[in-house]
Amino acid sequence: MYVSQLTPALMDGALRLARLLDTPEDIAVLAPLIQKEILYRLLQEPFGNTLAQVALSGSSTYRISHVIQHILINYQNPIRIEELADIAKMSVATLHRHFKEVTAMSPIQFQKQLRLQEARRLLLINEDDALDVAFQVGYESPSHFSREYSRMFGLPPIEDVSRMRKQLSNQ
Repeated sequence: MYVSQLTPALMDGALRLARLLDTPEDIAVLAPLIQKEILYRLLQEPFGNTLAQVALSGSSTYRISHVIQHILINYQNPIRIEELADIAKMSVATLHRHFKEVTAMSPIQFQKQLRLQEARRLLLINEDDALDVAFQVGYESPSHFSREYSRMFGLPPIEDVSRMRKQLSNQ
């Protein structure tokens, strides 16, 4: 929902939580305290108010979080805006307005970004054919997939992945 710089205080809490794995006997007592501290730190961030709204059952942000979850699970399937509005218990217009407030994009744009990010990941790790990946992430037209991929990442799928692999091998 939001991306921002990681503050030193938040990083410290996350590291302390991860270090508890070295002392499993301390996890039951210390982990809940550190988790509360991390939550407190997140709520102090500029987006903290919106984050708090996600937790409030019945709030519009809470209902949009259910729509986001639905899209995350079903990103490869066609979505119907009316179905998303039913999930959020909102009108279509209200869904669009609140969804855009939370994600800065429409539900369709959100789904498209998920599909393209997943396609890029699959192409990079599996070395799959772009045509197969396009179908796996829900595109029915390979040319449409290639156009949208190029628009988002600046290069056609195979060229983009080749460039990324080359960059990774040079590191």
